[in-house]
Amino acid sequence: MSKSISIFDTTLRDGTQGEGISLSVDDKLHIARKLDFLGVQYIEGGIPGSNTKDIEFFKRVQKLGLSAKIVAFGSTRRKGSVASEDANLNRIIESGADAATLVGKSWDFHVHTALQTTLEENLEMIYDSIRYLKQSGLEVIFDAEHFFDGYKNNAEYAVSVMKKAYEAGADWLVMCDTNGGTMPHEVHEVVSSLTEQLPHANFGIHTHNDCELAVANALAAINSGARQVQGTINGYGERCGNANLCSVIPNLQLKFGYECVEEEKLAQLTNVARYISEIANVNMPVNQPYVGNAAFAHKGGIHVSAIMRDSRTYEHIVPEQVGNKQRILVSELAGQSNIVSKAKDMGIEFDPTSEQTKNVINKIKDLEHQGYQFEGADASLELLIREANGEMQELFTFESFKMLVEKNVGKPVVSEAFVKINVGGRSHYTAAEGNGPLNALDNALRKALITYYPSLKNMHLSDYKVRVLDDKDTTAAKVRVLIESKNFTDSWNTVGVSENIIEASWEALVHSFRYALLEEDPSEFIEPDALPHQGLVNH
Repeated sequence: MSKSISIFDTTLRDGTQGEGISLSVDDKLHIARKLDFLGVQYIEGGIPGSNTKDIEFFKRVQKLGLSAKIVAFGSTRRKGSVASEDANLNRIIESGADAATLVGKSWDFHVHTALQTTLEENLEMIYDSIRYLKQSGLEVIFDAEHFFDGYKNNAEYAVSVMKKAYEAGADWLVMCDTNGGTMPHEVHEVVSSLTEQLPHANFGIHTHNDCELAVANALAAINSGARQVQGTINGYGERCGNANLCSVIPNLQLKFGYECVEEEKLAQLTNVARYISEIANVNMPVNQPYVGNAAFAHKGGIHVSAIMRDSRTYEHIVPEQVGNKQRILVSELAGQSNIVSKAKDMGIEFDPTSEQTKNVINKIKDLEHQGYQFEGADASLELLIREANGEMQELFTFESFKMLVEKNVGKPVVSEAFVKINVGGRSHYTAAEGNGPLNALDNALRKALITYYPSLKNMHLSDYKVRVLDDKDTTAAKVRVLIESKNFTDSWNTVGVSENIIEASWEALVHSFRYALLEEDPSEFIEPDALPHQGLVNH
């Protein structure tokens, strides 16, 4: 039996059916690149016949030169029609995709109730549609919808559906637990039976998580003969989601010895999961297995004592195998070790026995309790450590800011920021408009500083994310703002937290500017007396 498993990612199609997930074309292209970097074999991009967004995606993705096969999704032809005249099938062909996922009914109840046709006609719809796509040169993955429910209700008919798809030339026969209600022992029994009846077919598994068993069911199917797993990054998907590939892949590869992705690519799994989480603007559960922030976090007492001696005492794998890392959360010794290690990574010498180290640990703990998260904001953390180590120079100080937001009928919203800062002993009061409050604040702060620090011309904000920390307070809830900034050579992330989104944004923005100016030498300032007085700057 082959030990190679084909990974079929449907984050861009099935994953976007999850509540609260909406991806632009650019978002989908960014995610496709990341999935290809991870090494998945198939990337299902969407339904080219359903909307202009997916049509544009299939046009643009061809220019990326990805190694993964790009897959278009669609359903079998309509009853009483001809496959060659089916608009959806023709759009799949015209999309330029490498392969097609074709979904068809395998539950007799659905054939009668949803399609309102005969069992025989459904078989012909499946056969004709697959044959037409195969004749057009496409690889075809047949997704047998509600297969396990269909098998339990009418096993003979469910198997006949798979046999008909195989006769038509389908490259993969995928068993779908569409309602997510099947148990692992049932998956094992059904998959084992089907693989015996069609010994030369290639089988896949597509599971949903309505019983919290999508990953377990996917593993059961693979161990029973399936060789393709369909799922999504972070388990995104309709209702309770799909099989989480961030758990499926390492389980198959590290626990069962199957080959899913290259070993060095597996070490990028955490990076991929968090990147896609940011693009989708969905919080990752901290306790998500393998890739969660707390997946290898340890908290005090006997656990920490043992971990310090040998990580195998409380870790089932080496975290770096999936690109994650061990985190020690509470004890004083562990806290010192954590800060010293982080400082060393930043090139900062830190004495683990010093009072300043203890002060930093206490301050970080306090800030994290308030809602700050430095895992995704290393620049803010570095500023904090450098300040405690006496390495921060006061290049500018904040005095005040004001915001005006105006909306007139028939006109776009206008945001205007007024910023007062002190540089070299002189106050500067600047004003600027922007496309939203953050952009206005960015423009005003930049205007005040750029005379002193011309290097800021090369720096810009590249991403902006807002997280509500406690939704029970609704519109008064505390928020965390994460800002990504870039220049020609580097990118960095900063964080701000407040009940006021403008204040949280300002804090993260100021951190970003301070980090960008770390290499500046205040001794090279233009003397304040040599500068013209700056009052209110007009637009």
